[in-house]
Amino acid sequence: MEAEINMQVDDAVTRKPRILLAASGSVAAIKFSNLCYCFSEWADVKAVASKSSLNFVDKPSLPQNVTLYTDEDEWSSWNKIGDPVLHIDLRRWADVMIIAPLSANTLGKISGGLCDNLLTCIVRAWDYSKPLFVAPAMNTLMWNNPFTERHLVLLDELGITLIPPIKKKLACGDYGNGAMAEPSLIYSTVRLFWESQAHKQSDATS
Repeated sequence: MEAEINMQVDDAVTRKPRILLAASGSVAAIKFSNLCYCFSEWADVKAVASKSSLNFVDKPSLPQNVTLYTDEDEWSSWNKIGDPVLHIDLRRWADVMIIAPLSANTLGKISGGLCDNLLTCIVRAWDYSKPLFVAPAMNTLMWNNPFTERHLVLLDELGITLIPPIKKKLACGDYGNGAMAEPSLIYSTVRLFWESQAHKQSDATS
């Protein structure tokens, strides 16, 4: 799998990385605009927001060069056989996908292979030779639920990389583990991974 990732990185050496950012329905989606800004200075960015995340995503504050896709866009341009299908096009376009925040609900969907919206359809079609990162965000009681551990094991088996949540005061007022990692940490984690793969590829061909 690492060799396949290296091929993807090598292909992107002459251009910016293509980063697909996705938000699911967690209060932490209020930080999605910040996350988009972090990545847009380094990479070409497209964004996906689930219907429930739109309660928190501040669309007007997104970077002007970042296109946001929602469930309504999935089939709006499709009229007949042969027309583009958005979740397939986005899957093919992206070098890396990051789901931040990843809600408990979307975690459960992905681990079970469900695909009932644009975000989960992209994951179901994902090429796992390409990196996929998730940054969960949920209440501490939900994070500590036995289902969460089971679901994370399934994601790990797929090769999906976890950016763990942090301890802080949560939206409900509780203090504990479950808050999404800060956008700056998510950005630095992904960029370090990408550049380390590029460095390995460069060493292998020199």
